[in-house]
Amino acid sequence: MPAAARLPDAPSISAFFPCYNDGGTIASMVALMDLTLRQVTDDYEIIVVDDGSTDHARALLEELTRLYPKLRLVYHERNRGYGGALRSGFASATKELVFYTDGDMQYDVTEMRDLLEELGPQIDVVNGYKIERHDPLHRIVIGRIYHHIMKLAFGFGLRDVDCDFRLIRRKVMERIHLEYDSGIICVEMIKKLHDLPARFAEVPVHHFHRAYGRSQFFNFKRLFTVAVNLVGLWWKLVVRKEHLASQGAAGSERRP
Repeated sequence: MPAAARLPDAPSISAFFPCYNDGGTIASMVALMDLTLRQVTDDYEIIVVDDGSTDHARALLEELTRLYPKLRLVYHERNRGYGGALRSGFASATKELVFYTDGDMQYDVTEMRDLLEELGPQIDVVNGYKIERHDPLHRIVIGRIYHHIMKLAFGFGLRDVDCDFRLIRRKVMERIHLEYDSGIICVEMIKKLHDLPARFAEVPVHHFHRAYGRSQFFNFKRLFTVAVNLVGLWWKLVVRKEHLASQGAAGSERRP
């Protein structure tokens, strides 16, 4: 990759990856992320949240800290789920902007630059959407059904709520409280940001076949549990609107 000029106003960026048994991909993710961030800013950090991995990911991450001084590791001694890993990542981020994507290398982290270029002064969140999804057929079908139901039930207009390739202003994330430890945290997060209201932009990104490991969210054994949790989330956020009261109180506390 040719060297790229830094942006005129070099941003401050935390980039993090949730990692669960991603030992075959996480080293490449860290290396590419470090290369990409060095091209746009000197003020950055890379965080990997190891969510109780049982493969060689943790030992590999320890070795990576010797090569990448801006890499920080967060360890969960037991698996807390995808949502738990995201919550730890956001809590650990210290920079102005927070970028995250999965540690399985189904996205090209160098495309983070495309999100960054779309982040104008009036934008709070840049959400990627998959140009084409490269997954087994059953996951593609489930994903499309899931996406349309979520848009209808929760009332947001994003093209791809299931695309975990996002750049968010940290000050906006500090205005919401995430509760869920499962994969439905993405719907929870987008709905709460949408209702602030946060200002969104969308950018197309490439999606690739999984080269290592397996999905922790969309499998048939978990569909019933996911459906039950989503009904509960819908009741809390759409019917009762519990988050609006807490977000309003938090905003009042910050005003002088």
